[in-house]
Amino acid sequence: MGTKKYAKVAVGGTFDKFHDGHKKLLSTAFELGDQIEIGVTSDAFGGLKGDIDSCKERMNNLKLFFSDKSNFNVVPLEDPFGTTIYEEDFDAIVVSEETEPTALKINEIRLSKGMEPLDIVIVSFVLAEDGNPISSTRIRSGEINRNGIIIINREI
Repeated sequence: MGTKKYAKVAVGGTFDKFHDGHKKLLSTAFELGDQIEIGVTSDAFGGLKGDIDSCKERMNNLKLFFSDKSNFNVVPLEDPFGTTIYEEDFDAIVVSEETEPTALKINEIRLSKGMEPLDIVIVSFVLAEDGNPISSTRIRSGEINRNGIIIINREI
């Protein structure tokens, strides 16, 4: 292992409308791991969330954002678990508060297969200027921008 806390870290998501919350999640993974595997929901799996950018476009956005790094791999996710339930060499998973239950399920599956559980690193939400979490859903609706700045006033 190099200078980081973990040799291999998993992080996953839809990463639609790439925003400050995504940046915090991914930056945390890079701070902790020597090698990062970034799972991006496939068009079929991610499409369950509604009208989102294509998997290829979302993967390219990540590669562009991390163009100064080489210690990562971007892979499509066909389910919530990705390769974390098949490959033993992961040490940790970085998740948001929203996806912590998925990480707990991954550890249940890993333990049932005789694999070591992953350390779970929970990253808190990045809040928009209204104090609510920045989310792709809010960005798609035109409520906020990718930095959490309010675009429209939704008060009634």
